[in-house]
Amino acid sequence: RMVSFATILTQNGQTLHNHDHSHILQEGRLMLTDAGAELMNYYCSDHTRTIPVGGKFTGRQRDIYGIVLACHDKALELARPGVTYKSVHLEVCKVLTEGLKGLGLMKGNTDEAVAAGAHALFLPHGLGHMMGLDVHDMEDLGQCYVGYDEEVQPSTQFGLASLRMGRKLQKGFVITDEPGCYFIPALIDKWKAEKLHTNFLNFDEIEKYKDFGGIRLEDDILITENGSRFLGEKRIPITFDEVEAIMNE
Repeated sequence: RMVSFATILTQNGQTLHNHDHSHILQEGRLMLTDAGAELMNYYCSDHTRTIPVGGKFTGRQRDIYGIVLACHDKALELARPGVTYKSVHLEVCKVLTEGLKGLGLMKGNTDEAVAAGAHALFLPHGLGHMMGLDVHDMEDLGQCYVGYDEEVQPSTQFGLASLRMGRKLQKGFVITDEPGCYFIPALIDKWKAEKLHTNFLNFDEIEKYKDFGGIRLEDDILITENGSRFLGEKRIPITFDEVEAIMNE
């Protein structure tokens, strides 16, 4: 019928919900597209892919993209009935932290870093939200009623506070799986000036990525009886080889 929300298409993926389409795409940059359709039965979809403008990922882009893809697939592996999506989010944050430690951007104990919220410098939003007749389904009723329950309550910690869906998953739920990794210059400058989480963040190395932009990968997933699966007959190209192949056809 129509788009399910205003399309986000930008080479400045570090700016969340960026609707400025005025920039000219440049070789070596990444283009993030977050878009969805409202179907004839009025149900919505919401997908994100990040692709290299020139058709091939640089080494540094492959490093970060691979981490985000691992986060994305970890959520798909863990999501199942009886598990809280908050716990899935936190496990995904550990995958992100481990990956960034491997690049020298983070350091220290992974569990402690995630508990402190140090990873939120790179992932300041939640893993996903409910999907249905609205792209953020029933959210106008109040996030505390839709994404949370008596067992799981919203956090006040930066990053985790933006998790829209934390409650226990049930068979039949449709939710988004949308991890990302962003290098937001203003946020990096702020945390560095305030000396936040210096025991977990290597700001000297992070400075080298301030021109990187951001990556997000998103699919809609259905909670099944024993696990979860992405919606659709075939997943939108997402691996390195798939993305580069389709861009160079």
